[in-house]
Amino acid sequence: QVPLVESGGGSVQAGGSLRLSCAVSGLASTYNHMGWFRQAPGKEREGVAAILLFSGSAYTADSVRGRFTISRDNAKKSVYLQMNSLKPEDTAMYYCAASRVARRTPLRPADFDYWGQGTQVTVSS
Repeated sequence: QVPLVESGGGSVQAGGSLRLSCAVSGLASTYNHMGWFRQAPGKEREGVAAILLFSGSAYTADSVRGRFTISRDNAKKSVYLQMNSLKPEDTAMYYCAASRVARRTPLRPADFDYWGQGTQVTVSS
């Protein structure tokens, strides 16, 4: 069973919205700290949002603050990323990740142990 499975990516025009979902299972479901990262071709992986599952405390990177919202549904063992007012520069592969480490900002990929396979988001102008 794959611990993290993302869905919800797709192609959208600038200004549109998408909602990404991450289904959490196995050992990853014992982790409290969940994050969303993205990686565009030729660029480093960037942390965009994170949430603590127990408290719901959320963090959003400056680059997406006010447009992206992270949330969770513990009963469904799922984490979501609502993306509004999308821009072409948001185009990337988006990954869900789980960490045992207390949150450090900006988010560091090395702090996260489990990763999903990614879901592609493409925003056209």
